Amino acid sequence: MDAPFKLGLTGGIGSGKSTVAKMLAELGAVVLDADAISRSVTAPGGAAIPAITQAFGPQMIALDGGMDRTAMRTLVFAQPQERQRLEAIVHPLVQQAIAAQIRQAQAQGAKVAVLDIPLLVESPYWRHQVDAILVVDCSEATQIARVMERSQLSETAVRSIIASQASRAQRRAAADWIIDNDGITLEQLRAQVLSISQKLPL
Repeated sequence: MDAPFKLGLTGGIGSGKSTVAKMLAELGAVVLDADAISRSVTAPGGAAIPAITQAFGPQMIALDGGMDRTAMRTLVFAQPQERQRLEAIVHPLVQQAIAAQIRQAQAQGAKVAVLDIPLLVESPYWRHQVDAILVVDCSEATQIARVMERSQLSETAVRSIIASQASRAQRRAAADWIIDNDGITLEQLRAQVLSISQKLPL
């Protein structure tokens, strides 16, 4: 059985990437969510917890036994090298889980696997694991408005998250296909997704 076509899906925070992933799933693709896997390995009992405790100390573990996300977010924004230490623990576990899910999708006869990876462009590993890259793009002003409304974060906090990600220009340069999700309706977004799906072996 042929391996599924691996479509890397990425976009900045608030770009609408999750909405596009759902639309691709409705069209028959299997969606693998790197963020969800990352959350599961840092949740109570998650595979990353022993190594995080050893590397960062018990103060980074919440009362429920999972990683204290607020404390870790504060640390990695203040000290970027700490983000690299965290990623060195979490990313290999995410990679293993996605590889296992791709094998499972192949066994079930899936033709397209969408790898929903927020930091795909920043990662030298993921770029070589996908057959094509789809970027969901919008203006920074739109990102800020959406995330502030959705997550109740301050504008300063959202801007710091955007600054920690690849720039729009970097993402667009890495893309095989781009969906422009700025000032359009859900149906107009769906039409762009449908157009791209016709280029995939769905």
